[in-house]
Amino acid sequence: MGNRDQTRVNDRIRAPKIRVVGPDGQQLGVMNVRDALLKAQSVGLDLVEIAAQADPPVCKIIDYGKFKYEQAKLKKQKSKSATRMKEIKLRVGTGAHDYNIKMGRVEGFLDTGHKVRVIIQFKGRENAHKDLGFVAMTKIIEDLKTMSNVDQAPRLGGRVIAMTLSPLPQGQRKRKFHLFHGELMEEDDDHDEDVDEFDESHLELDEDDASDDAGTPTAEESKD
Repeated sequence: MGNRDQTRVNDRIRAPKIRVVGPDGQQLGVMNVRDALLKAQSVGLDLVEIAAQADPPVCKIIDYGKFKYEQAKLKKQKSKSATRMKEIKLRVGTGAHDYNIKMGRVEGFLDTGHKVRVIIQFKGRENAHKDLGFVAMTKIIEDLKTMSNVDQAPRLGGRVIAMTLSPLPQGQRKRKFHLFHGELMEEDDDHDEDVDEFDESHLELDEDDASDDAGTPTAEESKD
């Protein structure tokens, strides 16, 4: 059977001369493959090619089974990180102070390379003024234009409007709200959280569900 992960191990290493790294990271110098393989076998380990493109190729004396496990674990962690994004929730009535703090958090997420999903939620009578949500999204896009690109434009789904931002290249980023970053929110019951791969299903609410909130009279309206 072939070596499916294409990592050359032991007698599969083809280069006549290799640079050898010992199991503790020490440099053992350049030697022929046969001598390096004998050295690995003498300590009950494998000779694994870790930098095939180097001149000469670099090989390390290690436990190949453990090496494969660690590589697979690292790949899984990178894959999970790539599909994870941050989420920030606002209301159309969010005040200037809380808005600045929220934007500071978004900038912080963007500055560390995260994508950010921005959600504006509607409750009660706010459902009758969803156009204001799009106005708010336009302001957010403008405020964060020195930090982000719009990956997904604002979209309405049930009682929320959502959009996704991705960070500009590192050298092009310029923070606007950095003075507010790290402050504690006041009277804020929303939670910013890590979100796994984007799932729009939670945006699509039943029309009956949405209309219930919009149609329920407040105590003040009941008196009229």
